Amino acid sequence: MKSNSAYAELCQVHLRLHRFGHVASIVSWDRNAMMPPAGNHARAEAEAELGALIHRLRTDAKLAGWLRAAADEDLNDFERANLREMQRDWRHANALPEALVEAKSLAGAKCEHAWRTQRAANDWSGFLENFRPVLKLAREEAQLLAADSGLSRYDALVDLYEPGMRGAELERIFAEIKTWLPDLVIRVAARQVNEKVVMPTGPFPIVNQRALCQDVMRLLDFNFDAGRLDESAHPFSGGVPEDVRLTTRYRADEFVQSLMGTIHETGHARFEQNLPREWLGMPIGQARSFGVHESQSLSYEMQLARSRGFIGLLAPMVARHLGDQPAFEAGNLHRLMTRVKPGFIRVEADEVTYPAHIILRFEIERALIEGEIEAEDIPALWAEKMQSLLGVDTAGNYTNGCMQDVHWTDGSFGYFPSYTLGAMYAAQWFATIRRAVPDLDTHIANGDFSPVFSWLRENIWLQASRWETAELAIRASGEPLNPIHLRRHLEQRYLG
Repeated sequence: MKSNSAYAELCQVHLRLHRFGHVASIVSWDRNAMMPPAGNHARAEAEAELGALIHRLRTDAKLAGWLRAAADEDLNDFERANLREMQRDWRHANALPEALVEAKSLAGAKCEHAWRTQRAANDWSGFLENFRPVLKLAREEAQLLAADSGLSRYDALVDLYEPGMRGAELERIFAEIKTWLPDLVIRVAARQVNEKVVMPTGPFPIVNQRALCQDVMRLLDFNFDAGRLDESAHPFSGGVPEDVRLTTRYRADEFVQSLMGTIHETGHARFEQNLPREWLGMPIGQARSFGVHESQSLSYEMQLARSRGFIGLLAPMVARHLGDQPAFEAGNLHRLMTRVKPGFIRVEADEVTYPAHIILRFEIERALIEGEIEAEDIPALWAEKMQSLLGVDTAGNYTNGCMQDVHWTDGSFGYFPSYTLGAMYAAQWFATIRRAVPDLDTHIANGDFSPVFSWLRENIWLQASRWETAELAIRASGEPLNPIHLRRHLEQRYLG
């Protein structure tokens, strides 16, 4: 690459975008984890201004000429892949006017901040007042992206998170899951009905839970020199690869939520901390998709952390931090952490019922974006689908129903399918690892996670966005996404 080439000019612009994105991510983390409530209005305006500045740089007219010229330059395969991602970023950015980007940021910040108290108060009508503008702007965004790409409005949003995935494919995958999931839930419940489970006795001081979570992060090789753990209303992973910011949330009467939430976010963080350093600042150096990213968090939380061998390591750590009691015996703790029971809350759901939560959100948000329903219709649809999919009654319970998640508050429609795609990829990754290491469970029980971490590092972490998603899956596991691996994993773990 010549230093004065069009491709080199593009690289300089994307390095600047990376640095501005660094600032934006830390500012966003601070708003969620540290900022006092009275600072929200000023912070929202500052974030919107920064977002507008970034958008201006992404849509600078000079980039169009450089992109055309770079396509004719003598680039190697790596540079071609990086240029592919630059072109993708350019298309998305130029489909949206700056005024919409700024308005969406302001509306999302207002809605999310109010949601923190409105959710606890079960205040759907108050939430709706802030949510309507968010939905309106998301629909405008979807329409503009659809007009530019030729996709449907919902597909255009999904493509932001999962490049190449389409609503029809998601519908096919989820329809297949719905053919076997309800029966699996019934069979597992029947198998577990006579199992004796000793429930832990609290309270569990938050300071002790925090120490436990940090020790488990160390066990999972999280680098505290390049990240930290804090608390927020909704667990998330943010920051940048050089400075990863994780959050969880605590309850004094229960500890599994904070612990598993932390393990989940640690999976995200390990991906970020192991992205190739020589690619940082370039689009190719970012995670390929949100589904691939979720495959890392769910590889940690579901595949690894809920395995019998890992829980054998976890049990003495729990007892050391929270006080020894019969519930923390390894066998009982394993039964506790693999209980299958339909419930209200997605982030607390077991891995068998979890896909139902995602299917529900997918069906509602697609209808919202396509204009088939309005915001006022959400609670009734939510209650109907929760009853149909999981047999759970959420009528009038907005706190534990349609207001439980943070994603829609800032207009992140199209994101939810990534969770179940991630669970499928995670099952596929572990099926591949087990073929190479048949005694994987023995390694895990002995505290040797190297077969898992080495495989993920070579096949996922260090690949970043080098390949498009289907090719990444084929190179890693020998086949594109195959939902059968998730079903086999669940049947093996829960039915034996």
